[in-house]
Amino acid sequence: MHIYIDGEYHDQTTAKVSVFDHGLLYGDGVFEGIRFYNRRVFKLEEHIDRLYDSAKAICLTIPIPREQLEADLLECIRRNELDDGYIRLVVTRGVGDLGLNPKLCKTASIIIIAAKISLYTDELYQRGLDIVTCATRRISSAALPPAVKSLNYLNNVLAKIEAMQAGAAEALMLNDQGNIAECTADNVFVVKRGQIFTPPVTAGSLRGITRGVIFDLCAEADIPISEPDLTRYDVFTADECFLTGTAAEVVPVVQCDTRVIGDGRPGPVTQRLVKMFRELVGKTGTPIDKTPLPVHIGQAAEPATAGAR
Repeated sequence: MHIYIDGEYHDQTTAKVSVFDHGLLYGDGVFEGIRFYNRRVFKLEEHIDRLYDSAKAICLTIPIPREQLEADLLECIRRNELDDGYIRLVVTRGVGDLGLNPKLCKTASIIIIAAKISLYTDELYQRGLDIVTCATRRISSAALPPAVKSLNYLNNVLAKIEAMQAGAAEALMLNDQGNIAECTADNVFVVKRGQIFTPPVTAGSLRGITRGVIFDLCAEADIPISEPDLTRYDVFTADECFLTGTAAEVVPVVQCDTRVIGDGRPGPVTQRLVKMFRELVGKTGTPIDKTPLPVHIGQAAEPATAGAR
């Protein structure tokens, strides 16, 4: 495996970051998870937009232009000789000292990992997930904006631990008002009488790229969709439920807190959207083999302010 770190490639056994990197010490940084299918990167522009927006929101300067970052990402996939897989694109605050002061981190660090991923088994995609509501609440939007895809995922990890201890595949996370925010790494959707509902991003959920794709597919299929506040009651009484995420894609949920959802099987609306999603990712995206920019070596490129286009 060839891993990109600040313009150089390393084997996975030798790829290292400094113990003084604030991404490691404090979770100070941002990231994106990006899928590629059939040698095409799905929604690359949207992911890069969100990365630069997340960086700008936390006053983190990404030290290369976005066009170069895209080129480096495509080159990383090519070097790993993958047709289908998953990219983890990480930008850390960089090396500083043991204090919190981000100004002591002179240059952000960029890491690109291209690999295979399988979040759930094929059986779970066909049968559907059992999920539980966890006691760990989603961090308040007033404390940490959910639109920032930051490296600090301890809140989600604690919820995932609860799910695992309960023998469930995923955990439903509520916000401080008791409304549904999201699952540990996925957005939540319910279907009731042919209509789809999902929590608003103001409830504490990430502005998921795949979430946005579902809105587009619903418009194409003439399926009503809206964003009201949702509670566990809405999941318990739903006809169908499904989750979305870059790694998870679109996966059905058939049980929540021991309540069977619908008839206990993936429903027709969910199955239709799964089919449409798989058709979409199989034929769209940025070609991996498009004419590349010169390979980026080190930090030679002129820095760009986070959020530059």
